[in-house]
Amino acid sequence: MCGHNHQQNKNVVKIVPMKKCFSLWLTVLISIHSTFAQVNQTKDSSPYHTTLLKDGAIIAGGIGLNVLGYSLIQNKKDLNPAALATKTPDKVPFFDRSSAGFYSPKADEDSYIPFKASFVMPVLMALVNKNERHKLGQVLVLYTETMAITGAVFTMTTGTVYRSRPYVYGTKAPEELRIDKNSQRAFFAGHTAATAAATFFMAKVFADFNPDSKAKPYVWAFAAAVPAAVGYLRYQAGMHFLSDNILGYLVGMGAGIFVPQLHRIKGMRNVSFSPTIGNGSKGLAVSVRL
Repeated sequence: MCGHNHQQNKNVVKIVPMKKCFSLWLTVLISIHSTFAQVNQTKDSSPYHTTLLKDGAIIAGGIGLNVLGYSLIQNKKDLNPAALATKTPDKVPFFDRSSAGFYSPKADEDSYIPFKASFVMPVLMALVNKNERHKLGQVLVLYTETMAITGAVFTMTTGTVYRSRPYVYGTKAPEELRIDKNSQRAFFAGHTAATAAATFFMAKVFADFNPDSKAKPYVWAFAAAVPAAVGYLRYQAGMHFLSDNILGYLVGMGAGIFVPQLHRIKGMRNVSFSPTIGNGSKGLAVSVRL
């Protein structure tokens, strides 16, 4: 989901593999399976209902789609010089034209600070807040599920949609970077989506475990501000257009709120998820029994 971190050393851009970006939260969350059953046996109340079989299947399906999406991303092709010559600002839709040609390795580097920090925020909140701490395993299962779904939507989309990053439409970035296949994945903003998924999940879970807390408005405001900051930096860096960031924000926010809400005690009885691969379609199917 992370994309690639473009780090500038003089005029050389170094590409860091995307898989390393996932290691931050996968390393923290992979241990939840050993504690899941034990935590769910406690007598402390929880607003959520989770099952190892169903939620484990969703997580596995989401991770599988992430792997498939990454393979599609890796199989994208570079631009050729002729195609690069056609990448002029007038070819960008008018609502995105303001950032055509933007390129700032510094803004790109700075965007990773709130981006990486956001992955830890739900875990820290669950450890600090006693109501969540009593159900830590359950919270981490839902967090993993949220991030797996967000990652699946992102990787499958960016793996199949070709859209050049804003810096491709200018001359500030080195030509070898502009033609690289990883520069053809502006749609949509994965950093913004992942950050929004993490922070809005944090806020949603806090609100559900602490319905009477006076801190809720501040937690929600913080949750909204962090991905907005990431999106702004990605925009200034020339990594994504405005519409890419808006869509990424909405996808992440939706997953961060939607997944916990569907697991509310009375909210999951008629709803089921299942990964679908085959017959020309790949994704997550949502079934609602009326």
